[in-house]
Amino acid sequence: MSSKATFALFLTIGLLITLALIAAPVFYAISLSFYTMDSFVADPEWIGLANYVRVLSTGAFWNALGNGLIYSISTIVLQVVLGIGMALVLNQAFPGRNLVRGLSILPYLLPTVVIVLTFKWMVDGSIGIITKGIAALGLPPVHWFESPQAAMASSVMVSVWLWTPFVTTALLAGLQTVPTSLYEAAKVDGTNAIQRFYHITLPMLKPVLTVVVLLRAVWTFNKFDVIWLLTGGGPVGSTEHLAILSYATAFTKFDIGGGATIATLSFLFLAISVFIYFRIFPLDEEES
Repeated sequence: MSSKATFALFLTIGLLITLALIAAPVFYAISLSFYTMDSFVADPEWIGLANYVRVLSTGAFWNALGNGLIYSISTIVLQVVLGIGMALVLNQAFPGRNLVRGLSILPYLLPTVVIVLTFKWMVDGSIGIITKGIAALGLPPVHWFESPQAAMASSVMVSVWLWTPFVTTALLAGLQTVPTSLYEAAKVDGTNAIQRFYHITLPMLKPVLTVVVLLRAVWTFNKFDVIWLLTGGGPVGSTEHLAILSYATAFTKFDIGGGATIATLSFLFLAISVFIYFRIFPLDEEES
């Protein structure tokens, strides 16, 4: 078999798998948004755009959209800031650097349920190590999952701890591609560390940062497991975002069309956001 035939074969297989596992379910979910169904075994009834009108007129949808934006933006900003700082440290030469680099990726390798349950144990009101530490400092107790602000902060903290290693690893790889001659020339010109960071490091990391921020934005906005395991969307919907609202609408209220509509609107919002993002931060910039 020729190389062209082999390439065509593998490309066809890949496209068929993508169509079966991704494209088909997406189009099916979108089609469900135009129907009303009382259960998964009920006969669908065509209602057109009625689901969209109903969902967009509810406060729950806009509350979930706002929560998703707060959760995503807060998480991404902290991950990028911490990721850059950790990558800069890990890019330096020090004893045991390879060991530290290996340990830094550990949170990313652990199952989400382990991380969430560990955090819930650490902030337990009776035996939690964080709770006891706060009490030992004489500070007032923090009701982590009873206050809307604390619940959102908890979700953000767990997500940051879980995904910062991914950002760190990506940025560390980008740092290792920066020529050392640029820093040496900048030192000769009398620049300090902050100036070298803003004029050399950040511009050289821009392509990596562009992709990392985009990936984290899409993944975080659709992230279901962390918030669901941690708060379940509570208290009183303060951490409920579109992924949880869609799930609860379809599988708790058995409003299949409504759940599919929320998922479709979330998909459209992300698609438009990605388009705008690439218009603002294009990956390939024409040289002037």
